[in-house]
Amino acid sequence: MNTFTGIPFAAATFYAELAKNNNRHWWLAHKDIYDSAVRLPLESLLAQLAPVFGQSKFFRPYRDKRFSPDNSPYKTEQGVFASNYEGVGFYLRVSAAGLSTGGGYHSYSPAQLARYRTAVDAPVSGEILVKIVKSLVEEGFTIDCESLKTVPRGFARDHPRADLLRHKTLSASTLPGLPKWLDTPAAAQEVAARWEQLRPLVDWIVRYAAP
Repeated sequence: MNTFTGIPFAAATFYAELAKNNNRHWWLAHKDIYDSAVRLPLESLLAQLAPVFGQSKFFRPYRDKRFSPDNSPYKTEQGVFASNYEGVGFYLRVSAAGLSTGGGYHSYSPAQLARYRTAVDAPVSGEILVKIVKSLVEEGFTIDCESLKTVPRGFARDHPRADLLRHKTLSASTLPGLPKWLDTPAAAQEVAARWEQLRPLVDWIVRYAAP
């Protein structure tokens, strides 16, 4: 029996305070809040959504400081990823700003990037993606991507889908923030509804540009 009752507003407060006290002493003194307001509610939520959206992965709360001048040890958000496919799926984040949901892919291989560009270049699959992206923007999603400054070599600069060809990664997200339903069981349905809006994008990537 699932016991998801919502994501407490205390989760946002926890991350707001962490941003001001990003050190091991503070983290250890408040880890019980992380467990009760962040980790356990999200684990319960993802277990409830897993039959439809796939198994989940929790991103580590610890920062990788090896390639960053920022020495703060902890991430100021908790990210999770749910998927039935390797590397492509649905995202959820909790931070001081509240809840963020998204979907798509954030990393790629050269082979995947080649498949993506071929699919964008092709008239049928390319136009399908144009319609998906346009629909998501109209529904209030932000298109997130790592992209080139110019159209990649081998494609015309005036290509009708030049903007999409420049993308190296592709995802979309929305920030519900701190709505009244966040700390209620209805949060599961709200997250599921937003992920369903993203399903056409995820399915397109799986079909035409899988890792």
